[in-house]
Amino acid sequence: MIHSFLLIGQSNAAGRGFLEEAQPLETLDGRIKVLRNGRWQAAFRPINFDRSFSGTCLAESFAQRYALAHGGVDVGIIPCADGGTQLSQWLPGEVLFENALSCARLAMRTSNLKAILWHQGESDCTDEKAALYKERFTLIMDSLRGELGLPDLPIIIGELGEYLSEHERWANIREKYPLINEKLRELGESYPNCALASAKGLAANPDKLHFCANALVEFGERYYEAYEQFDKNEVTAINVSSDSARSEIELL
Repeated sequence: MIHSFLLIGQSNAAGRGFLEEAQPLETLDGRIKVLRNGRWQAAFRPINFDRSFSGTCLAESFAQRYALAHGGVDVGIIPCADGGTQLSQWLPGEVLFENALSCARLAMRTSNLKAILWHQGESDCTDEKAALYKERFTLIMDSLRGELGLPDLPIIIGELGEYLSEHERWANIREKYPLINEKLRELGESYPNCALASAKGLAANPDKLHFCANALVEFGERYYEAYEQFDKNEVTAINVSSDSARSEIELL
């Protein structure tokens, strides 16, 4: 059995951790897999090959933590993140949405889709786009859940890095990223089956735009810790169902 996770968003979801700074990828004897051309393969870097300079990503340590906690299953990553993309490019009907939906459906033929891992927002750092963030995010995720027939599918989102306050190239990112973080925190608190991973204290590459390799290891673990609440709820639900079934059998 494979438990799979859809990885979507922009460059910090795809991952820009420098490969030369990262520890070797641990796949736990091939238990960590990636969807390539609709088929599962043992994971190798870059996991999310959206650019020639793609690097390590947060899904690596997330998958490792999940695999260690779930000894009887393999863990599959469905990489569909695309660097530099705005939230509007992920709306239903847009190419990125359709690609993610198609890949998720292919993965679901041979795996159990457990959650969406989302990181995006640097490209929406303006007053106008930030004001629409919650509305657009809700539309995207409601549509994905509906199309996949998984209305309660957990979604894990992550804050933008605090280091963006030191970013030099684009003033809008430096000045407006707190607006996006505010919206992300609100979504983590109010959007159904959605949890937020903190980016507090995580370091960046020299560009002050992307999380560094070491930070991505920590970020992926924070994503897993945010996901754990849904994992525990599912186990509880299974146990309750089992107890109910056992009681019915005893009554027969």
